[in-house]
Amino acid sequence: MPRVKPSTAVRPAKAKWSQQITQDSNALDLESGVFTLEDPVEIAQSLKRSAEASQRLKSIPFRAAMSMLCFYINRAGNQLSDTQRARLESAKDELRVLFGRPRRGE
Repeated sequence: MPRVKPSTAVRPAKAKWSQQITQDSNALDLESGVFTLEDPVEIAQSLKRSAEASQRLKSIPFRAAMSMLCFYINRAGNQLSDTQRARLESAKDELRVLFGRPRRGE
């Protein structure tokens, strides 16, 4: 029996599963453009506001905010510039401070 050639019709683009998580998960309702802000303190403050305002959290606000930040960093992978990665890593420490937790390594 001859093999059937797959269709070459253009299919609509599927949304990435990681995009769906940031938009629809029970983690946080993020403010627009939070990860593109230039100041790590502003990023941390935005994540804190989002975590404390969310009614859909499955965990404490600190954990939800930190999880979303780590998720973004890990999913972006090599697509993040060195400066943006450093900025987001600094935002982790700022987030710890805002929630009254020690900075990493202290």
